[in-house]
Amino acid sequence: MLDGIGQRAATRFAVVMPDGSRHEVGEGEPVFTIVLHTDAALFATATRGHIGLMESYFDQEVDVEGNFGAALAVGFDQQAGALNGIENILHELRHSNRDPAHAKANARAHYGLGTGFYRPWLDDPLMMYTCGYWPEGTRSLEEAQRHKIDHVCRKILLKPEDRFIDIGCGFGGFMFRAHEKIGATGVGLNTTTEQVEWLREEIERRGLEASLQVREADFRDVDQCYDKVVSIGTLEHAGRDQLPEVIRAHAQFLKPGGLGILHFIGHVGRFETELFIRKHVFPGGWIPSLADVIVEMECSGLEVLDIENLRRHYAPTLDAWAERFEKHWPAIQVRDPQRFDERFRRIWRTYLIGCAEMFRSPAGYTHLFQIVFSKGNVMPSGYPMGRGHLYEPER
Repeated sequence: MLDGIGQRAATRFAVVMPDGSRHEVGEGEPVFTIVLHTDAALFATATRGHIGLMESYFDQEVDVEGNFGAALAVGFDQQAGALNGIENILHELRHSNRDPAHAKANARAHYGLGTGFYRPWLDDPLMMYTCGYWPEGTRSLEEAQRHKIDHVCRKILLKPEDRFIDIGCGFGGFMFRAHEKIGATGVGLNTTTEQVEWLREEIERRGLEASLQVREADFRDVDQCYDKVVSIGTLEHAGRDQLPEVIRAHAQFLKPGGLGILHFIGHVGRFETELFIRKHVFPGGWIPSLADVIVEMECSGLEVLDIENLRRHYAPTLDAWAERFEKHWPAIQVRDPQRFDERFRRIWRTYLIGCAEMFRSPAGYTHLFQIVFSKGNVMPSGYPMGRGHLYEPER
C-alpha cells in the first residue's frame, strides 16, 4: 500500500512501524517520516487511509517528522475508502443544518471559541477569518485582508449612501473598514452568540451604534432589503441540502437593481466534502460546486455579473495563519488548558496546513470564488461596462 502511495504521490518519504522497522518509499532523501507508535494506529491507517492516520496523529499515536505540509499533501491525494464514505453520510444525518437551531450549534462549535483564541493569529485589527487578497507587492496578512475588503467594495460599487448587510459578519472587519473608508452603513448578520456579543460591544465602544448594528439570527431569516449584500465565507456553512434556500435568502435581502457578492469556497465539479473537515473542524460545513451555486442564483432571479477565482490567494493566507497559530500557541493554550489541549493543537495545525496544501495543489478541485451579482438584469447605468474600476489607482 505504501509503495502504491509513493508512486502516485511521487514524493520520497519513510514510515517507522510500531516494531521499529523502517520502510522507505521513493528515491532520494525522505521529505518526511511518519512514526507509528501503536498497532492500533497501523490498523487505522490500513483500513481508513488518511483519516485513520490523521486521527491517530491527533491521539498522539503517530508523529510526523520533517515536512508536515508535504505529508498532508500526500495523504489528501489518496482515494477515500468505503468506510470514510459511509461515515461522511452518517455525519450528515447527525449534523445537518436543516434545523436552524442545529445550524447555530454547528457554527458555535467552530466560531464560538472566543476572540482571545482568534485574535493572536488573525490580522490585526480587522480579524478577517476568510481568504485574503494578495496582488503583487503585498507584504503581510494585514495588507492582504485590507486589499480583500477594498476589492469587494469596488466590485459592488459601495457608496456612502448605501446600506449593506454583511451575512456571516464574523468579527465585523468588513463592516468597520467599509464604514471608515467609504462611510457606508450596515447590519451584520451572525448566528454565533460569542461573536455577536463581542461585536456589539465593539460597535458601542467605537460609538458607531447609529451606523452599524449586528443581528443574531440564522442566515435564512430575512428582515428587510438592502442596497448591497455582502457574503464572505458564509455559503460553505449553508449545509449539504440547504443551498437553494440560503441563496434564495441572499436574493431576498437585496433590493431590485441592487448589487451583491458571494465569496465562498467551491468545488469545480461535484465532490464530497472532505470528512476530516466536516468531522473535526466545521460540523455542518458543505462545499458546493460552482455550477450548483450559479443554477440556484438563476432560480432566485440573480444575474451573474463577474466571477473571479482566488484559489491561489488562499494558500498564503493559510500559511500566515498557520505560522501565527504555531507562534502564539503557548499563549492560546494558557487561556484554557483543558479546551486547548494537545489534541486540539494537532487538529488545528492539520486543518490550517492541510488546507494550504489543498489550495496550493495544481490538481486540486477546491477553489475560492467571488461572484458579483445583481437582482434582475443590470442596466448599463447600473454597472460599468468594463472592469477598469476594479484596478484603477485609488484616488
